[in-house]
Amino acid sequence: HSTSKLFVFKMRSFCFFLFLSSISAYSPAGVNRRGVFQTLAAGTLMSPSVVSAVDKCDPKLNNCVFTTWTPPSGTSKEEALTSIRAAFEAYPQGGQSDVDAGGWEIAEWGTTGRLEYKSGKGFFSKAFNGGKPFVDDLRFEVAESGTVTVRSQSRIGDSDLGVNKKRLDFLGAGLTSKGWTVTY
Repeated sequence: HSTSKLFVFKMRSFCFFLFLSSISAYSPAGVNRRGVFQTLAAGTLMSPSVVSAVDKCDPKLNNCVFTTWTPPSGTSKEEALTSIRAAFEAYPQGGQSDVDAGGWEIAEWGTTGRLEYKSGKGFFSKAFNGGKPFVDDLRFEVAESGTVTVRSQSRIGDSDLGVNKKRLDFLGAGLTSKGWTVTY
């Protein structure tokens, strides 16, 4: 009898783990396994808050990087937008520095926008994300001055293993070569 209770407990635990593992990379930004577990443990299900590009990363997060890109003096908002679009489009679809091998796409475009970067095509994706790539959101906002605030964050997980920083370093290098200043 105690063996069957143990079996049921193990099966329920396994199913719960599968549920947490199935939280997709296509969930809204800010949704992760830890957050879902904490919410379920608390007995309530609350919707995640929407984070704008101008919000700095929570210092407790290890999967988020915030930066500011400042254009050369005299750059208009429209010129800044054109420059960052060129920087984004110069990013290789096959990724760089062992990140973003799953490609990227512009999800929203304007003076505020969002790009989706996909990585994790290998073992970790299959083992921890149901075979789907991990997705990171890069959000930006262009101010009237042309200054751009940028936030790159993983949708799931507690750590991004430096992926967001590598991505922003690559994009920032393209802009600094054109006279922009990058500040973390």
